[in-house]
Amino acid sequence: MPEQQWILATTEQPPEWFIQAVKQYAPASSGHFAAQLLWQRGIRKNAQLAAFVNSQAYQAASPFEFGQEMHLAVERLQQARHAGEKVAIWGDFDADGITSTAVLWDGLGQFFAQNTQLVYYIPNRLTESHGLNCQGIEKLAKEDFKLIVTCDTGSTNISEIIYAKQLGVDVIVTDHHTLPVERPPVTAIINPRYLSQTHQLFHLSGVAVAYKLVEAFYQTLPNVGQQPLEDLLDLVAVGLIADLVQLSGDCRYLAQLGIGRLQDDFKKTPDKRRRPGVGRLLELCQKSGDRPTDISFGLGPRINAVSRIQGDASFCVELLTSRDQKRVNELAEVTELANSRRKSLQKDVAGQVALKLSKMDLSTTSVIVLEDPQWAVGVLGLVAGQVAQETGRPTILLSTEVAGEQGSNLSPVLLARGSARSINSVDLYQLVKDQAHLLHRFGGHPYAAGLSLRVENIPLFTQAINQRLRQSLGGTTLTPTVQADLAVTVADLGKDLFLELKLLEPCGMGNPVPKLLIENCWFENAWHRNQQDSQGKKVQYIKAEFDIRDDSTRNPFPGVWWGHYKDELPPGRCDCIAELDYNTFKKRYEIRLIAVRSRTNSALSTQHAKLILDLRNLPLEKELALTTHHSGLILQECPTSWDDLRAHLRRSLHNQEPLVLAWLKPNSQPPEQTWLTLVGIAKYLGRTNQPVTRIQLLEKLGINDQTLLFGLRSLRYLGFNISRQDRMLVFTQHSTIETTQAEAAVEKFLAAVREEQFQRQYFAEVPLSVIEAIA
Repeated sequence: MPEQQWILATTEQPPEWFIQAVKQYAPASSGHFAAQLLWQRGIRKNAQLAAFVNSQAYQAASPFEFGQEMHLAVERLQQARHAGEKVAIWGDFDADGITSTAVLWDGLGQFFAQNTQLVYYIPNRLTESHGLNCQGIEKLAKEDFKLIVTCDTGSTNISEIIYAKQLGVDVIVTDHHTLPVERPPVTAIINPRYLSQTHQLFHLSGVAVAYKLVEAFYQTLPNVGQQPLEDLLDLVAVGLIADLVQLSGDCRYLAQLGIGRLQDDFKKTPDKRRRPGVGRLLELCQKSGDRPTDISFGLGPRINAVSRIQGDASFCVELLTSRDQKRVNELAEVTELANSRRKSLQKDVAGQVALKLSKMDLSTTSVIVLEDPQWAVGVLGLVAGQVAQETGRPTILLSTEVAGEQGSNLSPVLLARGSARSINSVDLYQLVKDQAHLLHRFGGHPYAAGLSLRVENIPLFTQAINQRLRQSLGGTTLTPTVQADLAVTVADLGKDLFLELKLLEPCGMGNPVPKLLIENCWFENAWHRNQQDSQGKKVQYIKAEFDIRDDSTRNPFPGVWWGHYKDELPPGRCDCIAELDYNTFKKRYEIRLIAVRSRTNSALSTQHAKLILDLRNLPLEKELALTTHHSGLILQECPTSWDDLRAHLRRSLHNQEPLVLAWLKPNSQPPEQTWLTLVGIAKYLGRTNQPVTRIQLLEKLGINDQTLLFGLRSLRYLGFNISRQDRMLVFTQHSTIETTQAEAAVEKFLAAVREEQFQRQYFAEVPLSVIEAIA
């Protein structure tokens, strides 16, 4: 595999007012880490922050923001209701499609009699494809259905929609996937891609679009529905978080509300739950429903696993909506077993793909295309996602199958079906679409796609799609990357940091789960075990558990590395990138390891380690006694940058004299106090006409030259004249005060003091091993 490139997100110190605003939502912590992340991600105003963190401060969009299409859809549904027409919901077999179907089933079920006037249809993943198909439409027409409402599908099924119209069946499309060039011949199409990219509804997933249709119907017929519209929000949250959509605007708002409903329902006893099937699934995956990861790592994969393993996932709608506790418990067990089988199958296919990859020259490959007749189609998307992430290249995995007969000699047609996954910088859908002439069928979005093509077209398809991507890249090399958002130590890990980072939830595309860089750490007490399914059979899917340690604390912190053996953890010192999580089952905070690499110290570092003596923060009498008996360069001023420290290290190495680290813990008084001290000094010196040296000011305030410069500029706006006489500073006062400029200047000074304190605090406690490593 290509070597992974690690990137630490650009850090910009947020202003003090913003940190304090964030701290209001996380009073038990400093607020600094969350403020830094929010500032990085473009949340920089009080109104933005309030709407982001608190759903009650967000103004949701009306469903009629979809304009005429929503009005047409509601009118047609009203017509069907008044005429007693039969309506079919046509869904999809992934988590977004299943929850979309469940939302329409529960929501429209308030207006149409379920199972007689209203039914739902989920295609079989293994025998049918995504979207509408003529066989299913014909069957519904024969059963006298007059209206089909799609969810999470249908936008590009032009020929199938025309066929339905010929059979006297109207179609309302609710979807969020790529639009056709021209509007399809439907009664209505509700798709957020018709809106501008800045619209708060633009990123809605299929389940959220379905919810908006139900919301519009509720508003049109407000006295009909017996169940509150909000009862659908838990399903909306599951579909939103399980799907690849950006959680911003109404997406984030709906997910926030939905997670709250999910958590409240789970707290009830099983017989009192509104959705006992969801509650049982949460119990099986040892989650409590209060975290987005309970969906992304718990509910979502289990719902998706059913169609991947069994093909038919129709019963999942019943699992999510039925109140029959005994029935949903049975369905939940079947779902859990399917997920266990999916894990084992995924591991097997991943191993076979890795073997094929080892024989490829990835330096000349832009798009990975691999095919095998034995691969299970249902897990190819998952494995393709793993490979794309590890290699930094779009990946397409295909399985061959006999699809039918062709020609007068009835010779079999051999088709390859599979899935594709992309990386952030490549629009996969457009890349595949450019080769449409070689494909049998395809569909998807920029990050994921499904496709089928004749086996004999695979070599030409592979060559063409690689050539197309190379042309678009213009010589740029694709490299697998992983980005960390914050640098922390093991001492930072725990409840306070977890609650602070929780302010960013729910996380997803556009607002990813914070990834933490932990440098110069090591692992202890590592072990692994193979998982078992609900029937006690061994599943070839493993995880390593461990304790992580570094020099910041004597206390280890637990962690887990899914899909890896303990032997894959590097020995000795290393760096890692991880996510901080709470394990509901073990009731502990832990890290989930994302990436790890060994540290390699140079020979220079090893040599110089013997020349550094760490006497920081010792009691004064011991420090004096030790420094008296050690010659060499004694560093008593706490540095504020690596360059500053490195300069001292190089000097001591050049002179072959020890570097004695002898600084005390820096002053951590509030920056505002430092400012008041500076103003007090200026007033006193202005009254007494006493001069002062720059060194005296620096020592009194405990700041550096650059920060002092910001302070002196601020004083000038407050009416102080500062002049130089024989290397001395002389302060005099006058009455002119420039209020606006003064406020901005003081804020810059406070920010400078804060940043300097942060740097000094870091270097006051930075582990000796890290200092040795930079020599």
